Amino acid sequence: MPCFKQPKHFQSLILLHWPLSYLALFWIVQPLFIYLLFTSLWPLPALYFAWLFLDWKTPEQGGRRSAWVRNWYVWTQIRDYFPITILKTKDLSPEHNYLMGVHPHGLLTFGAFCNFCTEATGFSKIFPGITPHLATLSWFFKIPLIRDYLMAKGVCSVSQPAIDYLLSHGTGNLVGIVVGGVGEALQSVPNTTTLILQKRKGFVRTALQHGAHLVPTFTFGETEVYEQVLYQKDSWMYKFQSCFRRLFGFYFCVFYGRGFSRGSAGLLPYPLPITTVVGEPLPVPKIEKPSQEVVDKYHTLYMEALHKLFDQHKTLLGCSKTQKLLFL
Repeated sequence: MPCFKQPKHFQSLILLHWPLSYLALFWIVQPLFIYLLFTSLWPLPALYFAWLFLDWKTPEQGGRRSAWVRNWYVWTQIRDYFPITILKTKDLSPEHNYLMGVHPHGLLTFGAFCNFCTEATGFSKIFPGITPHLATLSWFFKIPLIRDYLMAKGVCSVSQPAIDYLLSHGTGNLVGIVVGGVGEALQSVPNTTTLILQKRKGFVRTALQHGAHLVPTFTFGETEVYEQVLYQKDSWMYKFQSCFRRLFGFYFCVFYGRGFSRGSAGLLPYPLPITTVVGEPLPVPKIEKPSQEVVDKYHTLYMEALHKLFDQHKTLLGCSKTQKLLFL
């Protein structure tokens, strides 16, 4: 049983329980804006909707990051709650662009969020000249206000046009993709290191098309901060989760952590260390139309690099010597 400590600014942690929180805001903000159109406050939503129309393509054209938002004090509180850290193994040259694999997804991807979407762990000082972008579900950028908040943190759409734009405009861009996707969230239980990767090769093809170096990362502790209730595939709950996934793009996971009082269960994560290890970049050639053979070659090299990264750091960061990294 982990040794609990009283969380600071726990409200900010609750806000991190996205994407469900974003879905809830969608059903609140959207009707509210429409309602205001029929009141004396109609100019406010009218102006915003006009702005939204003009700004619609921004999430797929580099976004609109804000150093002020990325440096909010609340991010340091989240960092210290676990705590969350980032470990660099090699420098990243600002002369190249990079496509970074983020592993594992976990339930709420706390490590990647804090390390790449904020400056709480000092990313810009650790990797000078590198601009990080973490890709997420495209439909989040259709939600009023939420889209602006996400872009301010440097989050981008996981759509192909958005990634292509970042990897073809300037250098020093680091685009992070949670390769296992939402399906990997269902694999997120303590004491497991199972990744959905064997058939996920699209990110390698994209890297080859742009000549972007591949960067493996692994976040130790990401799957330890929550317990998850798993359901049999023939159960009605699993069928509901699958239906929910088809409708909204992510799974309705049933999970729990600690509550506000000692020994109680709740939605707060367990305060256990989370460390993102950023591996050595894997250079790839620029090939406009890479063959499947070439894609397979660099996909294999990437998996080997990720496996090596995991083995080199597992005993230092909470895993046993016998813990194996499994690819599905």
